[in-house]
Amino acid sequence: MLEQVHPSLVGMCEERLERVTQWLEEQVSGERLAGASVMIGRQGKISYLEAAGFADKEIAKPFSQDSVVRIFSMSKPITSVAAMMLYEQGCFQLDDPVARYIPEFATTPVWRGGDASLDETEAQTSPMLVKHLLSHTSGLTYGFMQSNVVDAEYRTQDIEFISYKDSLADVVNRLAKIPLISQPGSQWNYSVSTDVLGRLVEVWSGMRLADFLQQRIFTPLQMHDTDFQVKAENQNRFSALYGPANGVDMSSVGKAGLDLAKVEQRGLTLQEGSGKSRYFKTTTSDSGGGGLVGSIGDYGRFCQMLLNGGELDGARLLSPTTVRFMRTNQLPNDCDMAAMGQPVWSETSYDGIGFGLGFAVVLDPPTASIITSKGEHHWGGAASTFFWIDPVEDLFVVFFTQLIPSSTYPIRRELRARVYQALVE
Repeated sequence: MLEQVHPSLVGMCEERLERVTQWLEEQVSGERLAGASVMIGRQGKISYLEAAGFADKEIAKPFSQDSVVRIFSMSKPITSVAAMMLYEQGCFQLDDPVARYIPEFATTPVWRGGDASLDETEAQTSPMLVKHLLSHTSGLTYGFMQSNVVDAEYRTQDIEFISYKDSLADVVNRLAKIPLISQPGSQWNYSVSTDVLGRLVEVWSGMRLADFLQQRIFTPLQMHDTDFQVKAENQNRFSALYGPANGVDMSSVGKAGLDLAKVEQRGLTLQEGSGKSRYFKTTTSDSGGGGLVGSIGDYGRFCQMLLNGGELDGARLLSPTTVRFMRTNQLPNDCDMAAMGQPVWSETSYDGIGFGLGFAVVLDPPTASIITSKGEHHWGGAASTFFWIDPVEDLFVVFFTQLIPSSTYPIRRELRARVYQALVE
């Protein structure tokens, strides 16, 4: 755990931070969340760390500062860092075709879109590049979207990267036979791109993804709770997973126009308990896009490493130049995600927000309608976890909870407002 200090030592107001605590307690008492925690880091120190509610309501297990949770898509920045470490070693170039390393993608067709059937396709006009995987402009999608015939085929073909029978190579090779949702580089579509990137980490390193992350990232950064499985000694700290009683599900996360009246129907339904979970079993395939579990202290160390320019406590993973490039918008003509076909994701509008290599990047705070700094970068997970890093304010924030989907409530925006109002220097 990073050193914790009094908020006043890092330019934050202790009294104003009570609004964060009050907000946390309101999430629990209002039956939005079973439990949650917030960590705020500034100037290399922890200025705030609190938890509220339950990790498992059914057995009254408290949500604590060291609870272990499913971080889902907060795995993506970690896998992206792994890839860029290998980039620094000279293993690939960002504009290399993915097919150079996974030949099956050389002939992947592109769906024509609209009302076209799955077999109405065209050839790739330009190849899928490694940088397209890092920026989610690859033409891949997710099976849970339930938007078209392509994601329906993902479900039919069981494209699941947390597997107990297939290798990561097996799943990726099946994926490459399914048409792309768009031409590579033409649209921003949230997708299994980072899972394919995880397979490339295996190809470039000659190691299984889990082993690479453990040896090259988790051990050097002392992220002892983070892995693709919950370690036996940590199982008593694992959190249950909940869904909203209102019936909102993962199909809503990429769509605008949520029924706000339905959303405000509070209450929780248990999705998976804390005492028996698939995360207690060993997988045969590691999901670099969504398979990790971890503690808030671990993820705080990962954020501080990025905020430091790639180094923490003498362990350097990346150069400052590489980190700055990763948090630079990679979308064509410096456009935002709304202009690239994704106007909303979870509860967040993407006007004024671009995408770097592994996370979203704020281009224009007024256009995004959030108080933050230009260059702030962030991402979240399907169970409503979230982090952001603000280099201008020398600040990072990690929010942990276990409510799926993340589009249920606007909790991320609510937390941002309460954090920034507590900055007084």
